[in-house]
Amino acid sequence: MTTDPVSFPAGELRGSPTPVLVLDEAVLDRNIAAVAASAREQGLALRPHAKTHKSIEIARRQLAEGAVGLTVATVSEAEVFAAGGVRDLFIAYPLWLDSDRTRRLRRLLETARIRVGVDSAASARRLAAAIPEAERAALDIVVEIDSGHHRSGVFPAESGAVAAAATDAGLDVAGVFTFPGHSYAPEGRAAAARDEAAALRSAVDSLAASGLATRVVSGGSTPSAAFADPSVLTELRPGVSALGDAQQWELGTIGPESIALTVLATIVSRRSDYLIADAGSKVLSSDRVPVSTGFGRLLDFPEARITVLSEHHATITGVDLPVGTRVRIVPNHVCVAVNLADTYRVLSGDGGVASWPVDARGCNT
Repeated sequence: MTTDPVSFPAGELRGSPTPVLVLDEAVLDRNIAAVAASAREQGLALRPHAKTHKSIEIARRQLAEGAVGLTVATVSEAEVFAAGGVRDLFIAYPLWLDSDRTRRLRRLLETARIRVGVDSAASARRLAAAIPEAERAALDIVVEIDSGHHRSGVFPAESGAVAAAATDAGLDVAGVFTFPGHSYAPEGRAAAARDEAAALRSAVDSLAASGLATRVVSGGSTPSAAFADPSVLTELRPGVSALGDAQQWELGTIGPESIALTVLATIVSRRSDYLIADAGSKVLSSDRVPVSTGFGRLLDFPEARITVLSEHHATITGVDLPVGTRVRIVPNHVCVAVNLADTYRVLSGDGGVASWPVDARGCNT
């Protein structure tokens, strides 16, 4: 272990209780601008996934940089962002509408253009039965494709049949989408992007064989976005790239200079070979993919590792710091860490600290 007594004072946060979610505004804005510029260079529409940040303020900044709209995971997330003024939303999930979601989706269609994912003829027919034809002017459907992640989505060759069923039910099928989630491995980023392109190309052909054209071919995860094929895709939907996290750092997608979101924590206990910080799984989440070397990273001490998490304790090895030292912990999975917090404490370039709400916290239905 090495000894380094330097703590992170964070200006006005110096006396703040910990743990607390801290957002570096300058890094956030730089990340948003970089992703937007990359999409423009590739000729792709950008529709960031807002389930990561759940923030109306961050969404506004993404839209100001040229995003065409937002991606969300749930109807309740869509409600929050529509109430915040976003007028183009994609619920990238194979919704199975119940009476409650039907009522809420119909209300959303009064104020925003809504795109919804389907991956079966049954869900498409149910959607058509739930939304009266007179209310569908702002509703688009896209068929979800399994491009190798093996979660939801149909195999590419089956997409034409699902799209035809949706069309026969009176829905407007805009195209196809996928999530190449198997990109979360260092050697898998480019391979997943190739799988994505091949699957989407096959799906476009399947729709064409059913007599249907595609206006939207949507894909992209943060790890695979750099390898996206603009000859196939029309749209990218990265999420984590705005904030960064330890998974992306360890995958090599980003460097530590692109980490905008950390958890400020305090070292509360010290032993001969490990430290304890006051941020456990109820703040950081316990997510750990195979590529992860621990349960998060310390931004200012990259040699350190978080080896164990309990609800309110993080066990840290590889660095020796005095009790009372404040450290910036980079969560493994930023989407979950954000959903566990009510507020961002935002560091501005002039040293001030603002508070932004996590507007869509807990919006899981």
